[in-house]
Amino acid sequence: MASNSSKSSLRSPLAHARGLGSAKHGTEHWWGQRLTAIALVPLTVWFVFGVIGHLGADHAAFVAWMKSPFSAVMMILTAGVVFHHAHSGLQVVIEDYISAEWQKLAVLIAVKFVSFALAAACVLAVVKIFIGA
Repeated sequence: MASNSSKSSLRSPLAHARGLGSAKHGTEHWWGQRLTAIALVPLTVWFVFGVIGHLGADHAAFVAWMKSPFSAVMMILTAGVVFHHAHSGLQVVIEDYISAEWQKLAVLIAVKFVSFALAAACVLAVVKIFIGA
C-alpha cells in the first residue's frame, strides 16, 4: 500500500483528482506522421514527374504507363501513404479542437471510414488498369 501512495504523490493534486496521466501515445503518433511525410517525398516526386511526363499524351499512353508493375506499385503506395498521412493529421486536429467526446468519436470514425474508402477506391482503380479490366 505504501508503494501506491508514493506513486500517487508524484502527481499534482489536480491531476490526481481528474485521474489524468500520460497517454503514452503522442510520441508514437508524432513519429508515424514524420515517417509518412518522409515516405511522401520520393512518392510525390515520382508522381509529379510521371504526370509531367505524360502531359499531352493520350489516354492509351497513360494506361500503358500504369500497366507497368513498377508504376502500379508506386501508385498504390502513393495512395496508401497519402490517405494514411491525411487521416493521421486530421485525427490530431479533431482531437485538439472537438471537445465533446461523442462528437469527437463520431468524426474520428467518419474520417477513418472515408480515408479507408478513398484509399480502397484508388487501389481498385490502379488494379483495374493493371489487369486490364
